[in-house]
Amino acid sequence: MAGTQPEIRTFLCRSDNIGVLIRDPATGACAAIDVPEAAPVLRTLAETGWRLTDILVTHRHADHIEGIPEVKRATGARVTAPAKAAGAVPDVDVTVSEGDTVRVGDLVAQVWETPGHCADHVTYWFREAGIVFAGDTLFTLGCGRVMESPPETLWHSLTRFLALPDETQVFSGHDYVLANARFALAADPANANVKARMVDAERAQREGRFLIPSALGTEKATNPFLRSTEPALARSVDLTPGGDPTAVFVALRAWKNRF
Repeated sequence: MAGTQPEIRTFLCRSDNIGVLIRDPATGACAAIDVPEAAPVLRTLAETGWRLTDILVTHRHADHIEGIPEVKRATGARVTAPAKAAGAVPDVDVTVSEGDTVRVGDLVAQVWETPGHCADHVTYWFREAGIVFAGDTLFTLGCGRVMESPPETLWHSLTRFLALPDETQVFSGHDYVLANARFALAADPANANVKARMVDAERAQREGRFLIPSALGTEKATNPFLRSTEPALARSVDLTPGGDPTAVFVALRAWKNRF
């Protein structure tokens, strides 16, 4: 990818949230993607010596925003949040909507509205860097639980990721990889790529790692929700291959809810 390549740190927050810092080495500007918990963010800043300038909020759920007040007090970082969530996110300085751009130094991200998990969810796509921060919309081997809309809304949001280059690195908001891998195997048992990914997930758990970020090309090959257009996934939910992928997605999401 062209342009400035950012420095990134990922770390665990709470029990399974993924904290992320992204820094522009040219300017020193640094952003946290959500603040699930203040202490891990502040600790990583201290370890790296980075200065936090921005907090980019993906959605209003408490496990993504509850650390914001403490981190903002400690750093003075500017808080950017979805316009549709502004009243629920603390200490907001800037609101964004579909088509807006945000800057972290020389790094530029396009804002997508990606509802489905919740109505106010946004995604930050750093096109030049080849990075997308998907929050709780798209996970490694999975997708978010539908909470405030018909499941068709989440499918529409997910189709936007399918148009991105395979090398795009997807950062998601939680480490659900092992549970997602088990479901992917159940839904797509003949997929050799999924079997290999299950091995990767088990190894990562043993070694205390998480498989985040994940290359979008890998997700296209292994994530059952992104593969709702594939005949194998239609058959797995007793639907006719070649039919409406939306119906396949809806059935897969309902199955995952019970899994």
